[in-house]
Amino acid sequence: MKMVRIIMALAGLGLVLGMVNYSIQQKEGVLANGQLVLFQLRPLDPRSLMQGDYMRLRYADVSAPGTEVRAEMPPQGAVILILDENKVATFSRLDDGTTLQDGEFRMQYKQWHLEGTLRYGAESFFFQEGDAKIYEAARYGVLRVDADGASVLVGLADENRKLIEKPKSQSAG
Repeated sequence: MKMVRIIMALAGLGLVLGMVNYSIQQKEGVLANGQLVLFQLRPLDPRSLMQGDYMRLRYADVSAPGTEVRAEMPPQGAVILILDENKVATFSRLDDGTTLQDGEFRMQYKQWHLEGTLRYGAESFFFQEGDAKIYEAARYGVLRVDADGASVLVGLADENRKLIEKPKSQSAG
């Protein structure tokens, strides 16, 4: 009986580790092959007593359909966004399965009904304590998006769409 429990525990552990590995491989694939996209941000306070310093990301309304349309959308799915010449995403249309037009791309979402907003992936950008000043200039979330609409947040960009990086003189190690 004890041996069966050990085997079941090891099998469960193997399954959990396998699922985590699969998720990591998917995100690595998006990072390596995904299209670079900028999402305009709405400013929010970069503080959390429990989690340390971070910026809570909320994307500007231009990247989502109107309130009336969102009220009728399922809790999760995909929308079609279009990029301008600066790679900034704006809402184009709901994903109806038709072929994408030039400049369009698919983006998976989850809808947060309490706030009425669409979430396109990472909703928080964490940074070291004391670095809040560096990221206060953030106006865009920088994501990599694959062909299926999965995304990974890779950083924040300033008003000129330049990736914000911590100055080398402040880097640890």
